Amino acid sequence: MKRVDAMSERARQLEVAIAAAKAGGEVSRRYFGTNLNVERKSDRSPVTVADRESEQKIVDVLHASFPDYGVLGEEFGERPGARARWIIDPIDGTKSFVRGNPYFAALVALEEEGEITVGVVHEPISGDVYYASKGAGAFGPSGRLRVSEVPRLRAGMVLFGGLNAWRTAGKWDVLERLVAASGRQRGYGDYLGHLFVVRGLGETMIELELKPWDMAPLKILLEEAGGKLSDINGHPTIYGGSCVTSNGRVHDEVLALLAQSSGVDTTRLG
Repeated sequence: MKRVDAMSERARQLEVAIAAAKAGGEVSRRYFGTNLNVERKSDRSPVTVADRESEQKIVDVLHASFPDYGVLGEEFGERPGARARWIIDPIDGTKSFVRGNPYFAALVALEEEGEITVGVVHEPISGDVYYASKGAGAFGPSGRLRVSEVPRLRAGMVLFGGLNAWRTAGKWDVLERLVAASGRQRGYGDYLGHLFVVRGLGETMIELELKPWDMAPLKILLEEAGGKLSDINGHPTIYGGSCVTSNGRVHDEVLALLAQSSGVDTTRLG
């Protein structure tokens, strides 16, 4: 009976998370293509009224069903709660959003006792929803999601976000080694590149500068699709400030290449 109750609760959490992501996405969709004033936060990243209103809408929907849960959101920060907390990025890809690029998404995840157990990615313009919950698989518009079975980077595709981060981090030589070791390379930033990995369209995506809300739902999506997510030091966390997503088969190979750069902790490798 307890297992049935737990499964029912997880299904309810997922249902509410999807509803919240869609509600937030409706807010950003209404603002899409309009003449928005773009402000700069302390880290120089852009923010608009659409980001703030979308996050507030997401929180309102989540709070209505789970009033005791905490929240960690990109725009309004952390609000403590009991047992679990929602992690929210109302518009992942704000720079794309303000330029009229349709590839942005609402990201919603649930963290329970330090583990991501529910994740939702909603693209407001296409209407597509990608979702996963612990032990129940990952799904998208075409059904169940599976990572690729490509065994080595030589036959695979590596995806990157912004290249300037590699230069400023002094890791351009690492990037060159990754390019040399892989079959193909493409740049699809933000959630989109990681979603390519989840969907089996690429083997690994690497970003050096990320926040927890950028990665939270992607972690459970990757795991339920058969892949892996870690920081560049190999720790399976969304709090490491960097992200490597992969089909699992090439993960160690990617980490080994990243570890050739100074500043990478190699104690978790090998």
